[in-house]
Amino acid sequence: MIKLKKRMFIAISCLLLLCSVWANPVSATEARDRTEVLRDIDEYMNRTMKANYIKAASLAIAKNDEVFYAKGYGTFADGQSVTSDTPFPIASLSKSFTALAVLQLAENGRIDLDAAYSSYFPELSPQDPRVHDITVRHLLNQTSGLNDKINPDMTRTPQFQSLYEANQLLTEVSLAHSPGTAYIYHNPNYVLLANLVESVSGEGLSDYLKKHIFEPLGMNHSFSVSTTQQIYENKTIPLGHYLSLGRSISQADPLWFIEGPAGIVSTAEDMSLWMLAQYHGRLVSPALMKQYHAAGAIGPYGMGWLADQDGSSGQTISHSGIFWTYKSEEMNYLNEQMGIAVMFNSGLNAFVNYSAFIDGIADIMRGEKPETSFLNGRNMETFMIALVLATLVWGVYAYFRIRRRNNRLTISKLILITVGRLIPILILLSLSPLVTFIGGGRVLPRFGIWTTLSSPIIWLVVWSLVNFVHLACYFYVYVQNTKNSRLDLPQYI
Repeated sequence: MIKLKKRMFIAISCLLLLCSVWANPVSATEARDRTEVLRDIDEYMNRTMKANYIKAASLAIAKNDEVFYAKGYGTFADGQSVTSDTPFPIASLSKSFTALAVLQLAENGRIDLDAAYSSYFPELSPQDPRVHDITVRHLLNQTSGLNDKINPDMTRTPQFQSLYEANQLLTEVSLAHSPGTAYIYHNPNYVLLANLVESVSGEGLSDYLKKHIFEPLGMNHSFSVSTTQQIYENKTIPLGHYLSLGRSISQADPLWFIEGPAGIVSTAEDMSLWMLAQYHGRLVSPALMKQYHAAGAIGPYGMGWLADQDGSSGQTISHSGIFWTYKSEEMNYLNEQMGIAVMFNSGLNAFVNYSAFIDGIADIMRGEKPETSFLNGRNMETFMIALVLATLVWGVYAYFRIRRRNNRLTISKLILITVGRLIPILILLSLSPLVTFIGGGRVLPRFGIWTTLSSPIIWLVVWSLVNFVHLACYFYVYVQNTKNSRLDLPQYI
């Protein structure tokens, strides 16, 4: 009987223990040793940065109620180490801050999200009457009807000098779509919102952000700038880079007015606090916070965030940021109460998958092994170098082959050869509209196209030059054949 009671006691104890585990699941990061997790993250960051020729980066991870990890990787050009307090431009991650400023003023009754933007600026007299239908919510959701083709952003000459000038773009513009009918990502929507914040609050945008967002959250190393020139002039920020045939080249971004949509500079420590605020913040009411994190009415873009619902991760809000020599990524897994942000001192590149950094770190945080793709910057740049060399070798071989084929060239063949050899030149001339089409209507400046596609452009130029030499050779052979044919004709006296 006593043995039976002991067995029953042991069985009940095991059952209770099992139930307690079910009731209080332990996260992957809690189950494993924290030191092991951080070691895996460091190894992954260093390995992936090396594989993509990235010189410097900054990582922020927020988890539950704490800053789980904030660290800098790499060095400045002078060898100075990057730390968790090193400032990096976060580019378009700034939009979520500007959107929050608008929501704060809405909560105080100073902005109506569904009121017309023009109602706050009675002096506006647009040529397109539909401009009066653009609401504050349309600007937040990127459904204003503005796009890069009708209203240049990166290619505007000259660029804006202040937010006060922003309303000028609404005077002469003809909208691409009626407001609220199409989602088109367009930076000046958030320039207009920043202008609205300044007008309604009576404070400059940078002062407003500092007083009402940065300081309340303890983001003491974050600040806002107006242009990319101010980033380049700030020597505490690592100089940006772009990739070209396997080389990381330091370069300042061209002048671009970015206040509102892309002007914030922050650190890993501060971005961790920002992500914690997404599920523990008290900067706006829960009702407005819910709107803040929701998708728009006709697209995934909400208010400074891309909102999504993933089957395994639950609700997420994310954003990426691009300059031509800087890049940033942020993802918040709201149901998991986990946020990850990474900032880089290298810019948009066709061969570098920056979002993979977020995916890999999220895998490590969940106790999974991060995926490693063969298609990284190093391998793709190596392939491009090999392609350029192969094109040159083929060019030399084909040159001598053309010279030997001196009796089989006809005018019809020459026309077909000419058309074929113009293909790389046609691709080069079509790059701008092709990039605009692939980029969802974004019109990139020439500098942006160059830094994004530097290696492919070099290959296309080499291919074009080789083809030009070949065509010259073909025409020379054809002319010589024509002369020889005339000399071979019988002579009659």
